[in-house]
Amino acid sequence: MYLILRTVARRVGYVVAECNYAQRRLAELQANPDRYVIDPDQAPDTYQVFLLLTSPKLAHEPSAAERSAGAAVR
Repeated sequence: MYLILRTVARRVGYVVAECNYAQRRLAELQANPDRYVIDPDQAPDTYQVFLLLTSPKLAHEPSAAERSAGAAVR
């Protein structure tokens, strides 16, 4: 019985973690300046606009050493 409860709790934890990640990712995508470009197929008019569109904050990704040690890649 204890094993079943632990398994169910772990799966619920995974679902909550996945929902948390999806919510964070959605917020990042909605705040992305590229979303508000009028004509996305055209080159930016100025260098400042180019920098604005190409330098959003990126989510932290663990290093190769951390990934090989089992850190999750998000």
